[in-house]
Amino acid sequence: MSSPATSSDREKVVSKLPGWLRQNLKIRAAQHGVEIQAAVEQGISDWCDLAATPATIDTASADSFSTFLPSGKWEEFRRIAADRRVSLIQGLAQSVQLWLDANPAPDIERPTITRRIIVCNQKGGVGKTAVTAGLGEALAEDPNRVHPVRVAKALTKALRASESHDDTEPDSAPLDVENLPGLGLRVLLVDFDPQCHLTNQLGGSPLPMNGDSLTNHMAGDPKGDLRDLIVSVDDDTFDSRLHLLPACNDAFLLDVRLSAVRAREAALERALAPLEADYDVIIVDCPPSLGLSMDAAAYYGRRRDGEKPGQSGALIVVQAEDSSADAYELLTTQIDDLRGDLQVDIDYLGIVVNLYDSRRGYIATSSLQGWVDIKDPRVVGLIGDLKEQKEAVRVKQPLLSYAPKSQQAVGMRALAREVS
Repeated sequence: MSSPATSSDREKVVSKLPGWLRQNLKIRAAQHGVEIQAAVEQGISDWCDLAATPATIDTASADSFSTFLPSGKWEEFRRIAADRRVSLIQGLAQSVQLWLDANPAPDIERPTITRRIIVCNQKGGVGKTAVTAGLGEALAEDPNRVHPVRVAKALTKALRASESHDDTEPDSAPLDVENLPGLGLRVLLVDFDPQCHLTNQLGGSPLPMNGDSLTNHMAGDPKGDLRDLIVSVDDDTFDSRLHLLPACNDAFLLDVRLSAVRAREAALERALAPLEADYDVIIVDCPPSLGLSMDAAAYYGRRRDGEKPGQSGALIVVQAEDSSADAYELLTTQIDDLRGDLQVDIDYLGIVVNLYDSRRGYIATSSLQGWVDIKDPRVVGLIGDLKEQKEAVRVKQPLLSYAPKSQQAVGMRALAREVS
């Protein structure tokens, strides 16, 4: 069952494994960050060292499985399997299960302080809502499944292509992708925009004007428990890890109502603080505004006592065109003024260049280069202008449910890992 070695010390071996066991091995190896061949090698070594044969594994419907082992390891395994009167397929299945049992799925690493990500830009139409939703979905994906993720070097490659004015569209060209487990975090998406785009895109219903809302809680006039307004998003995909606090059109009046509130910069924090224990990450989709509501959002994203830099803060969404640059300057000026006035640390988590298409020519490529040149904050995401996001919005489904293998979904997962 062996073929010529691919290197001086390893040889390819071919056997069979049940599909369910092969899938468990693939996921668990990814969770522990080890190569499948290393896991199988360890499992076989441990199986060979056992004093007795483990319980029989159901190998019905086993199909072809190959890996690479150190030279001579497979022959040793064959001898011991023969001594134990166990088939090679059964012995391999027992070895893999032995490794799985010795390496259980790791616990999700949860932040000690709930992270608060403020997705912002005072310019409308740049795709803040799409990035808010995609980032939240990527953070909440199933940790017991693997998903295609664009690796960091792929983003670097795309940005370098922009520097050389390469006309190849980064999000239509082949990507460096690897399959990684979902992050499995508990995420709350907060629709802080009176236009209710996030609520509508995810298939929710805006809150009625005559009921309770986040605006009421921020203005000190709650009509109930804010938790009662939260809805779960696509439990089939996210298994109750992804929630949404819908918006209400009354948020158009928020700045007026906040003007009469004491310590108004802390109004959003006072409203959301009771929810934080239920979530690992809270992501706020901000309105295209530089008013009091943006002050409250930026203050909510400030770095708290005991929190590491870069855990919470502002994620700025832009496009590769000139008006985004003008809006960026206005937004960062407001945040920097708030930093100075209130003596707080508000971290920039990075810039996401959204809806990018280099085929639009010099305006797009030169603008992207301008974002790359900023360096601090750096570009942490490059999302292409492709059809899947628009289709997901049309059918009111999360992008990572509707098109989980699309290049936009792959990019959202990369963004989640850049900011996590």
